[in-house]
Amino acid sequence: MTELEACIYHSGGWWSYLQYDEERDRPDVDRALLRRVWSYGRPYLWGLIGVLVTILIISGLGVVPPILIGVLIDEAIPNGDIGQLMLLGLGMIVVPVVSALVGVVQRWWSSNVGEGIIFDLRRELYEHLQRMSLRFFTATKTGELMSRLNSDVEGAQSAITGTFVSIVSNVVSVVFILITMIATDWRLTILAVVALPLFVIPARRVARVLKRVTQDLMEHEAKMSGILQETFNVSGAMLVRLFGRWDQEATRFSDQAALVRDSSVKRSMVGRGFFAALGLVSAVGTAAVFWVGGLLVIRNEIEIGEIVTFAALLTQFYGPLSAITNSRVEFATSLVSFERVFEVLDLETDIPDPETPEPLSLVRGRVEFADVSFRYQSDGPEGLAAVRRWRRAASDEPAPSRASTREWALRHLDFVAEPGTLTALVGPSGAGKTTISYLIPRLYDVTEGSVRVDGHDVRDVALKDLAAAVGVVTQETYLFHDTIAANLRYARPDATQDEIEEAARAANIHDMISKLANGYETVVGERGYRLSGGEKQRIAIARVLLEDPKILILDEATSHLDSRSEGLIQEALEKVMEGRTSIVIAHRLSTVRAADQILVIDDGEIVERGTHSSLVAADGLYASLYQTQFVEPASA
Repeated sequence: MTELEACIYHSGGWWSYLQYDEERDRPDVDRALLRRVWSYGRPYLWGLIGVLVTILIISGLGVVPPILIGVLIDEAIPNGDIGQLMLLGLGMIVVPVVSALVGVVQRWWSSNVGEGIIFDLRRELYEHLQRMSLRFFTATKTGELMSRLNSDVEGAQSAITGTFVSIVSNVVSVVFILITMIATDWRLTILAVVALPLFVIPARRVARVLKRVTQDLMEHEAKMSGILQETFNVSGAMLVRLFGRWDQEATRFSDQAALVRDSSVKRSMVGRGFFAALGLVSAVGTAAVFWVGGLLVIRNEIEIGEIVTFAALLTQFYGPLSAITNSRVEFATSLVSFERVFEVLDLETDIPDPETPEPLSLVRGRVEFADVSFRYQSDGPEGLAAVRRWRRAASDEPAPSRASTREWALRHLDFVAEPGTLTALVGPSGAGKTTISYLIPRLYDVTEGSVRVDGHDVRDVALKDLAAAVGVVTQETYLFHDTIAANLRYARPDATQDEIEEAARAANIHDMISKLANGYETVVGERGYRLSGGEKQRIAIARVLLEDPKILILDEATSHLDSRSEGLIQEALEKVMEGRTSIVIAHRLSTVRAADQILVIDDGEIVERGTHSSLVAADGLYASLYQTQFVEPASA
């Protein structure tokens, strides 16, 4: 049994849970957080003012019907004044109609303000996440990121359009009603508010607990979204089906959904007793007012209409008063969504654009690795695990450093790829070849040393300039669920149809596309699964051709294709590499033999370098790989 469960079930139930949670979790809801929330509302100041004006109008109209009732009972009926009776009745109809119309205007203003703020927040969050490094995404489930962008941002929207408006509206209503009650009879007013401390005392503790439970619920929902994203995309669904893991995945999802269910029940139960107590206090207060008011009427100290007016006002008074008392709960809960969004926005981008980038114009394509060492693991938590602002483990002990367990993926690499040359990377699986290809376009930053393009450290070059200079054809080709033309134009949105077809011809894919019913407007499906591996690879090559980079990184990935597709891709690659600095993770003998230099990578180090003939003559690791990896497949 967990510490939390033991506290709930063995130490006095929910009240012990409240005490436990209050001591354990003290969320940082400070002025800095509120100022930051307000910074998103400042551009919509006039809309917020409009909301406040409508709140004042609606609150003022809210006290009119009880006053009309009192006048009707004390004056119109006793005096037999039909005209006054008609006017009062008409007023009881007009006031709600006007209030409803003003409420529509209020809702329009609050919705525009709320949706505008959420648009700004969602856009900023998306742009920030787009600038995170590959390390961040490899350490984070896509479903959890989607939860931050959707559920958490929508929760922040609720705080603006719901909680904020509700709190202000209730405060204004209480002020208007209280003034009217005092004007009606100050003695009954004192009696009505004497129970106020009973509303306030529990609110502070309940706010903290409800905020904690709400945050737990959001985290469980994010993890559930992660499971859905993993198993409902094409690759995940295929993996589940191939291994027959339906029952196991259903169990995994069920377990996480159960945590969401339990957290939702817990959130409902935390406030239930509190609200029941508030209802009891309201009932006692109302009964006391009627009892004392009745005595005052019997003694002829007030009129019957006054007590009826007061009773009607009292009914309106306790509702907003209860809501104000609970506003701390609602406010603290609504801030959870803002906190979770701000946590992500506060994550530092580990692949930042330089403040004053060095210009990378007229790229020649010289690539240099200068004493480069690299390791994937960082010292601290990665991905969304690094965003915990104030929540810590129950022990409150810092997480142990991972520095001692980190392993070097690359160590002390030195080489130069001159403009227009072909450099082949050869080595056993896991040697570090793909890692080298990741460092040139800054998918990762080096741990030590530097990677240079035309003499510029890539960390000093604008990311857009670097992306324009370096083209990459990866082993796993990714296509969006869109048309072939749209996937090709991703490299260059302004490309004409003629340019697209020219690139497709160079990649040996135009004829295949032309035979499709919709041609270049054919939708390729999720991750391009409607196309074969060779077709996707050739589209990726055409996409890089449209970009026209001076530096080309290729992971040929042709060994698993049929001979026809392999030949078409190889022919396309030879066209692509013409006049470009090419760094190729070689899988074919022809590529290796054509290389100006071959780097043999093993365990993250360059163990041999040279041309094909010189390395074969050296009879080292390359000679062994040549016999097993290149010669045998080529002759098979």
